[in-house]
Amino acid sequence: MAVTQVFGARVRRREDPRLIRGTATYTDDVVLPGLCYAAFVRSPHAHARIQRVDTARARQAPGVLGVFTAQDLEGKVNSIPCGWQVPNCDLKTPPHPPLAKDKVRFVGDPVAVVVAETRAQAYDAAGLVEVDYEVLPAVVDMEQALHSATLVHEDVPENRVLLWSVKGGDFEAAAREPGVRVVRQRLVNQRLIPNAMEPRAAVAQYNPGTGELTLWLTTQNPHIVRVILSGVLSFPEHKLRVVAPEVGGGFGSKIPVYAEEAVIAHLATRLQRPVKWAETRRENYLATIHGRDHITDAEMAVRPDGTVVGVRVRTLANFGAYLSTAAPAIPTILYGLILSGPYRIPNIDCEVTGVFTNTTPTDAYRGAGRPEATYVLERMMDVAARELGMDPAEIRRRNLIPKDQFPYTVATGITYDSGDYARALDRALEILDYPKARSEQAAARQQGRYLGIGLSTYVEICGAGPSKVVGSTGFSGGLWESAVVRFSPTGKVTVFTGTSPHGQGEETTFAQIVSQELGVPLDDVEVLHGDTDSILMGWGTYGSRTTPVGGTAVYLAAQKVKEKARRIAAHQLEVSADDLVFEAGRFHVRGAPDRGMTIQEVALQAYLAWNLPEGMEPGLEGQANWDPSNFVFPFGTHACVVEVDPDTGQVKILRYVAVDDCGRVINPLIVDGQVHGGIVQGVAQALWEFARYDEHGNLLTASMADYAVPKAAWFPRFECERTETPTPVNPLGVKGVGETGTIAATPCVVNAVMDALSPFGIRHLDMPLWPEKIWRAIQQARGGGA
Repeated sequence: MAVTQVFGARVRRREDPRLIRGTATYTDDVVLPGLCYAAFVRSPHAHARIQRVDTARARQAPGVLGVFTAQDLEGKVNSIPCGWQVPNCDLKTPPHPPLAKDKVRFVGDPVAVVVAETRAQAYDAAGLVEVDYEVLPAVVDMEQALHSATLVHEDVPENRVLLWSVKGGDFEAAAREPGVRVVRQRLVNQRLIPNAMEPRAAVAQYNPGTGELTLWLTTQNPHIVRVILSGVLSFPEHKLRVVAPEVGGGFGSKIPVYAEEAVIAHLATRLQRPVKWAETRRENYLATIHGRDHITDAEMAVRPDGTVVGVRVRTLANFGAYLSTAAPAIPTILYGLILSGPYRIPNIDCEVTGVFTNTTPTDAYRGAGRPEATYVLERMMDVAARELGMDPAEIRRRNLIPKDQFPYTVATGITYDSGDYARALDRALEILDYPKARSEQAAARQQGRYLGIGLSTYVEICGAGPSKVVGSTGFSGGLWESAVVRFSPTGKVTVFTGTSPHGQGEETTFAQIVSQELGVPLDDVEVLHGDTDSILMGWGTYGSRTTPVGGTAVYLAAQKVKEKARRIAAHQLEVSADDLVFEAGRFHVRGAPDRGMTIQEVALQAYLAWNLPEGMEPGLEGQANWDPSNFVFPFGTHACVVEVDPDTGQVKILRYVAVDDCGRVINPLIVDGQVHGGIVQGVAQALWEFARYDEHGNLLTASMADYAVPKAAWFPRFECERTETPTPVNPLGVKGVGETGTIAATPCVVNAVMDALSPFGIRHLDMPLWPEKIWRAIQQARGGGA
């Protein structure tokens, strides 16, 4: 492959062979001499006082090395902190003990931990720990929680975590404008379970000779874990190493620092034996964070011609029993600030009330706030269009921000970088053949078939940074990114990135960046990540930030390598550096192409150091840190056609079209994969997935037998295209793409189903749109009851 074709080429992911062949090393694959195993004892109650924990029988069980409760960790493992302290919202941050001490607050709350020689022995002994509980009333419904006498935390009145607001313009004045109609709808964004293929796991090893503690972990951000755990464990950060080996998916659920990880790390130092813990799938459902869980009362003020003049939302956000690492940011800044979507909406009024309940804590789940905001906005666009008798495509087109108005500052105060929203909408409608689709829909209804067409136009905020901005929002860290690009003497290149990919494909795309810039074969570039001992510093992979932030750092580091190589080549060739041309991995003298050196030849000379410019250090590498000036804002339009069977309520997706714009595309194959996966997760929320609790706080969907994870056979072939609008925020012109599909797909499918049900007079149904729910709504509409 010619070097000039690497950036933008459909290169197969280099990570895949080891994953497919089973030769990759995940955390649970780590085996160390003397390894022992941990199992946690978890609460079967959502809310209860702990009266007594009897560990005597468990301690006597075969192979048991120790049984530990909250009292055993007192003064040794501190409270698990929340890492995003959103300001100006009266945020409540009650303690989060690593093991429950006086009370348990959700089903799955860890109460004790057993360590034994084998995994089976640890689990058997955990079953012998006897805990006496005084069961207390549980508060599960977040609306009831605000008025309940039952408090999840005694020092948090009304179970109110926060009250956050953002306001731009004057919604009330816009709503009073002559002729303006205000449409209203209550919208539920149900709780979801992330369902990463690999459950969480941790392996900790302490070296008493050096005082070093190593933690292998299923994490999306090793350096953040190291910083937080150094405080939780009161352990010197420079003696703490965190390694993220292969990570089998995260979708946000492996961003947080969890109590179990701190406990395992402590036990390794306490027992001076390596300790492994790997959660079961049931534990993953009970104790790993959940996502979404909003209830929103939305209002949209719209003129008769379809111009939207204002949006007002009042949202309840369920935080579960404790504040997870990034939880306060999800329903606030990542939700409220993006409520304008791709539209010119001059007046926005958003208020979010956060609530504690006796349920699993919530945090980031793919999209993290952006899907919730897009769902609200895109459902309201369809509700407004229906009330006005407008076509859903037309009301969107009428309100889109024109491409000549970028950079564009929306009413909530953020500034969009670049966009051509109308082009994406027009292309999606063209692919769908929208007029024909509407004609086919009308003909089908004459035959008693109910087709629906749904649209979703979206924009998202991602590429998390700049550090000053996120710091002002309460993030307890920076969001710049680091990279080192290093030549070896033989001309091979190693890239060290502070991001921590776990399925996104950056081992391939980052190699493409370096191959393109330095003119070396793609196979000669290795990308390393995930080890705090090898990487200078990094803030991790989430929020679609890896390529726009981490990739830019890689690009800048490659430029430094190129410039040093140019100086060495000029010195060796006895010409001015300005007289050299760099093409296809080779420096040559301008006008004399035969006089030159390959960059690999320059690398060897850099290490031999026989003839370097005066004062130049030997070696050939570049290090760069990139802190962006703004976020990036991918956008697009999705469209789908569904058919609803009125006799069963079943929904079948007939077509799905996605036109996304993530700026310049490094690898179209990887972009398609990210979009495909995102669409599946977004559609799954619309139609199937729901983490349900009963009134006592028991998770009713605590296994894959009860929680409807989607299957590939349920989907048609996705028709994916792209527009390309580079961002000026970074020199690569790239935006993020990892969350676009999830953000757009959910309202797209719900809008399509509601369109199919419109002949029955059904205006709205809350997700998930299960067949029974649809069937009952149709029966009720027909007057047959349900």
